[in-house]
Amino acid sequence: MLELKNIHTYYGNIHALKGVAMVVNDGEIVTLIGSNGAGKTTTLRTIQGILRPREGTVLLNGKALEKVPAHEIVGLGVSQSPEGRLIFPRMTVLENLEMGSFQRKDRDGIKKDLEWVFSLFPRLKERISQAGGTLSGGEQQMLAMGRALMARPRILLLDEPSMGLSPLLVELIFDTIEKINKEGTTVLLVEQNALMALSIAHRGYVIQTGEIILTDTAANLKNNEMVQKSYLGIE
Repeated sequence: MLELKNIHTYYGNIHALKGVAMVVNDGEIVTLIGSNGAGKTTTLRTIQGILRPREGTVLLNGKALEKVPAHEIVGLGVSQSPEGRLIFPRMTVLENLEMGSFQRKDRDGIKKDLEWVFSLFPRLKERISQAGGTLSGGEQQMLAMGRALMARPRILLLDEPSMGLSPLLVELIFDTIEKINKEGTTVLLVEQNALMALSIAHRGYVIQTGEIILTDTAANLKNNEMVQKSYLGIE
């Protein structure tokens, strides 16, 4: 479904991604793990069209995306729940979710997807008229994911969904990611909690200073000595 070929992305003169190559197949959960500053968020921003690669190609079902405007990439089926959530704090929960469906015209489908999001995150339905900025961190994460789902993505990009959450909420978020995937949405997951990410992913990539250094099944990565020492805290 999604393929990155030899992606080189820069911030000014800083060479952030150095020949990144990845594949995400239809129906998979693929995780991208790495330390802070390794290039995980940059990879997602490059896919989404927020950053443009100087070299290389991003393909969605064979269509090159690197010159497609970011809002059109959303329309093609790529939606992101960003790091830090970035909800609209003064808008209500409902208005935030409606922003996720901004480009859609199928009112019946939007209504159906809204009910689906509320079934995934019942707490959002309880807070439907509440301003997004007054929600707890966990509720804001649910809202950011729900907003991304309202675009009805074929592939959902998740950037650090467990950041700053209690262990109980982390479990809930990851259970929901699995449920979203089982209901037909492909997921590319960026996550510093590598153990949790590898526990639900089918495959994974390890990125270090802008380069993919390892790729394997999630089960094999969990048992890889380098991954255990560097990312799982196992000596």
